[in-house]
Amino acid sequence: MTKKRKGVRNRRGMQAVTLCISTTMVLILLGLVVFFGLTARNLSAHMKQHLTVSVLLKDSLSLNDAKLFCRELYHRPYAHNIDYVSKEQAAREQVKALGSDPTEFLGFNPFPATLEIQLKADYANRDSLKWIVKELSADKRVSDLAYMEDLMDKVNANLSRISVILLVLAVLLTFVSFTLISNTVRLSVYARRFIIHTMKLVGASWGFIRRPFLKRAVVVGVIAAILANAVLGLGVYGLYLKQPGLLEVVTWEVLAITAGAVLLFGVIITVLCAWLAVNKFLRMTAGELYKI
Repeated sequence: MTKKRKGVRNRRGMQAVTLCISTTMVLILLGLVVFFGLTARNLSAHMKQHLTVSVLLKDSLSLNDAKLFCRELYHRPYAHNIDYVSKEQAAREQVKALGSDPTEFLGFNPFPATLEIQLKADYANRDSLKWIVKELSADKRVSDLAYMEDLMDKVNANLSRISVILLVLAVLLTFVSFTLISNTVRLSVYARRFIIHTMKLVGASWGFIRRPFLKRAVVVGVIAAILANAVLGLGVYGLYLKQPGLLEVVTWEVLAITAGAVLLFGVIITVLCAWLAVNKFLRMTAGELYKI
């Protein structure tokens, strides 16, 4: 009798370990989808904020007037950061890039002073750029504007494409994960189907019968989520060791949301699968239980 009980405990223990491992693997995949989705969003915002609008100032504009114009632009809702590049600095940068000094044969500095405006991510799109350019062009202190509209369109198009791909992956993985975990939970509950039927015969309510299965599902979901988050955390740490600049895109907010989503998915999926599996056997009669 003692050996039989030990055998039952061992089987249940192995079932719990199998369920925990399979749930962990699924949660790692779901966590990767969430992580890459949030990282792609941050990467897009990071790239957009490095797209600049170069405002070429008129030569007649004095240094004080240029700095006053710069301060005015800082109060505009679209300005993330503004760098003032003087005529002398622009000439030095061009000499460094070209390897020759055009002022030597022209006799004057042909490069205008500029304001390099980094746009906020929300304004780095074609529609916003139209009225920003129109507003800046109307200013009498501006001689010309230069901006990379095509690059901005490519960034927005790539973001939309990545978002669609990640959404499709998330739906497919959610379906696959639910199927895999459901099958594993169903096998675990199947081994105790006659105990469930016996409890029904002695008058136990469905809620009372379900309770231990749901508690176990919560524990398995939490443990699997902790293991999945540990694996994901080690992966992010490994990437950070190779690319320290990764923290500009992978923020603590991204890590916290990913960890929370993994925990939430782990608990919800395991509890839902346990609920459905137990209800299935609760609805069966004794004859049906022997046939399956």
